Amino acid sequence: MAEQNNRPQGEDQNGDNKLRPKFNVYWIYGLIALAFFGIQFLNLGPEPKEINRSRFEQDMIPRNHVRELVVVNGKRAEVYLSPEAINTGDYNDILPDDFAPAGDNDPQFFFTVGSVERLEERLDELQKDYPVERRITIRYEDRPDILGDLLGWLLPVIILVAIWVFIFRRMSGGGGPGGAGNIFSIGKSRAKVFDREADVVKTNFGDVAGLEEAKVEIMEIVDFLKKPEKYTELGGKIPKGALLVGPPGTGKTLLAKAVAGEAHVPFFSLSGSDFVEMFVGVGASRVRDLFKQAKEKAPCIIFIDEIDAIGRARGRNPNFGSNDERENTLNQLLTEMDGFDTNSGIIILAATNRADILDRALLRAGRFDRQINVDLPDLNERKQIFEVHTKPLKMSPELATDFLAKQTPGFSGADIANVCNEAALIAARKGKKVIEKQDFLDAVDRIVGGLEKKSRIITPSERKTIAYHEAGHATVSWLLEHASPLIKVTIIPRGQSLGAAWYLPEERQITTTEQLEDEMCATLGGRASEDVNFGKISTGALSDLEKVTKQGYAMVSYYGMSKNVGNLSFYDSTGSNEYGFTKPYSDKTAEAIDHEVKTLVEQQYERAKKIIRDNLQGLTELAELLLKREVIFTEDLERIFGKARSASRFQELSS
Repeated sequence: MAEQNNRPQGEDQNGDNKLRPKFNVYWIYGLIALAFFGIQFLNLGPEPKEINRSRFEQDMIPRNHVRELVVVNGKRAEVYLSPEAINTGDYNDILPDDFAPAGDNDPQFFFTVGSVERLEERLDELQKDYPVERRITIRYEDRPDILGDLLGWLLPVIILVAIWVFIFRRMSGGGGPGGAGNIFSIGKSRAKVFDREADVVKTNFGDVAGLEEAKVEIMEIVDFLKKPEKYTELGGKIPKGALLVGPPGTGKTLLAKAVAGEAHVPFFSLSGSDFVEMFVGVGASRVRDLFKQAKEKAPCIIFIDEIDAIGRARGRNPNFGSNDERENTLNQLLTEMDGFDTNSGIIILAATNRADILDRALLRAGRFDRQINVDLPDLNERKQIFEVHTKPLKMSPELATDFLAKQTPGFSGADIANVCNEAALIAARKGKKVIEKQDFLDAVDRIVGGLEKKSRIITPSERKTIAYHEAGHATVSWLLEHASPLIKVTIIPRGQSLGAAWYLPEERQITTTEQLEDEMCATLGGRASEDVNFGKISTGALSDLEKVTKQGYAMVSYYGMSKNVGNLSFYDSTGSNEYGFTKPYSDKTAEAIDHEVKTLVEQQYERAKKIIRDNLQGLTELAELLLKREVIFTEDLERIFGKARSASRFQELSS
């Protein structure tokens, strides 16, 4: 008996796992429709036969075989024969041999009537010499067409209901009658569930390269679910939620998948936008349904990706006075996170790259108890990520992941995956059998700068201006101590730029005033070179000016690197002034900030021009070499200018 009780649903007694057809409510609708049409079209008596009207007039009337004539709805004349006429056998050619009327009130024949008046006139004409008792009596009947009448008013309603259901299904994402697209389940949660029986998630922490600090914190959450008594027996409470915060592409969603693969507990995965709907109250209803399902499957994990779609701080919506569905959804989420017991085994993971705009009530202790920062990978973590993504690639044996990691500072995990894929495509495009070092360097250039556009038409004078502009960047950066080490310079157009200088920036956590000023001076080296060499400037320095302007305002108004403005910072880390209409400083302070930024930029511009004048011969040689070869490297600058001021740091970074 125990084996029978434990047999999975759908298996027969022989153990065969045969799926039985599931009951569907549409079967009932189909049976009702069949019964309705059957009643209309199924006649228990014999069906009258249609005859030619001439036979009725020339054969039946003269022989006195017609007992009665009934005109139905003015269109159909039904002929009732006398019993003697049927027994004569004169109509066996049109009546079947086994014809037997169910009763005396069943007609044997019918014909179509064009005009009732003409029929009456014709009968009077044919029977004018007959005695009264022999004449045929005509009876008129109005029979309702039940099927036609029902279809007349039901069909438009059915069409409207069908259109309504179709539109609402499309609005709610499609799906079958029991799925998310059903109009009656629009308030149901759309979370995808990975449970013990359907262990679909194969990702674990071994598949997540880098992110060592984040993995330590996230593994503790897995331990909470596997061994809760280890913490609760000491009186501790299991955290309710953890928020994964970091730039795009750093692996927040991948970490959540690894948690699902490691914990071996039901895992509810959905996006913050899945709660948002055009109908009022749907988002809150989906939140309630999500937590209802989670309580039934506890212990479990709920993962909400891009939670900022519903977790934006309340009161900062620019649609003043309107009913914000996002706020209703957020309120319900806050209520549900406080509504279940702390040790119920439900842990919420959420991911966002906009933690600054989230509501404070969402981040307080007791809801998202801890925030896990998923930062951009450092040098060692990039090496690990490259090892993961280069594993399926056919690479040259001498190509080391250490070199690739050093060439991609500031790249996220998604960027590194893109570099590996792009390198494989470039190698295949060139017809190579393995991926070489140059293919990876070209892939990095392709991602950072865009696709080469050698076919772009550039006049000789424009080309010379570009060469001297880029040579100015290279010269100034090479001769400054704190500027980023230069890798190569090119005048080949890429993307929107007509030329570019590639640097290998130093990975640092804090930056000094001298370092920022040197970077600003190197950025202005291109325009300074144009000014010194040609006595005029061009629009090619647009991106450079934009960069130094933003950098200058950040130094003065954010970092307090100005003597006149002082140690003040107007940076709003909370985002509370996002929709503010006033500046956090006076007009006089604004003038002081503008003056300080302008002075700072002009000082570095004059400094760049002085460096170029002092090294004009080397810059000219470098620009002419660029015009000849289009691309120059570190070795060329070292030959012209000698060792760079930042040579020691460059050797440390590139070795």
